[in-house]
Amino acid sequence: MSIPVYNSIGQQYSKTRIPDYRIVNTLIELLSLPKGSVIADIGAGTGGYSLALANQGLFVNAIEPSQVMQTQAIKHPQIEWFTGYAEALPLPDNYVDGVISVLTIHHFSNLAKAFQEMQRISRDGAIVLLTFDIRFAPKIWLYDYFPFLWEDALRFLQLNDLINLITTNTKRYVEVIPFLLPHDLSDLFAAAAWRRPELYLLPEVRAGISSFPLADPHLVERGVQSLAAELNSGEWMKKYGEICSLTEIDLGYRFLRAEL
Repeated sequence: MSIPVYNSIGQQYSKTRIPDYRIVNTLIELLSLPKGSVIADIGAGTGGYSLALANQGLFVNAIEPSQVMQTQAIKHPQIEWFTGYAEALPLPDNYVDGVISVLTIHHFSNLAKAFQEMQRISRDGAIVLLTFDIRFAPKIWLYDYFPFLWEDALRFLQLNDLINLITTNTKRYVEVIPFLLPHDLSDLFAAAAWRRPELYLLPEVRAGISSFPLADPHLVERGVQSLAAELNSGEWMKKYGEICSLTEIDLGYRFLRAEL
């Protein structure tokens, strides 16, 4: 995704994309690094996860192409910011102990080159990604109102193809860890509000989910109006209310841990 696009859609990103502690804890567990280790956060956005990991004692090189995103970051003495792309990381060879990239790789222009770059800057620590493949997921109510979300996601690589691409370009073994989405996620990415449909009526929530600003605005408005009407009438609850009994759900999100 180009810088101008993220400079546009990222203007209020930090208000709705608040790092979730369960994602933070999983990143720490999968990195498995002692305090004082140095990591790179690729596609760091507004730096939420960089900050959370810096607060846990890691030194973070936050790499992000969008200045609009970077200016929303909270400064921290253990975070150094770099303007750059995943395909040409502005760090030396063998510079970091580990790498993270959280819900970003579907925006990279050249995945093979990005994985080569992650390998180049890494020593022997893990490369940890959070990504998704909705082919593993049920087609929940969200896609009835906003079918373009489903169509967009189907254009991304299948998980097995992604794993093969990582293996080919890093010579690493890849472990897959399913991430069941809790019902109360603070990081409001695409499917995060699966049990809170009213949140998709909020413009600021939709603005933080890249598929909405990039979609045909008429399709978005049609979905919003339909969802609002069916929430108000009780029709949504009749159709989909069973989902409210769940506390977590598998919607195709996966952590990938690539290690030597």
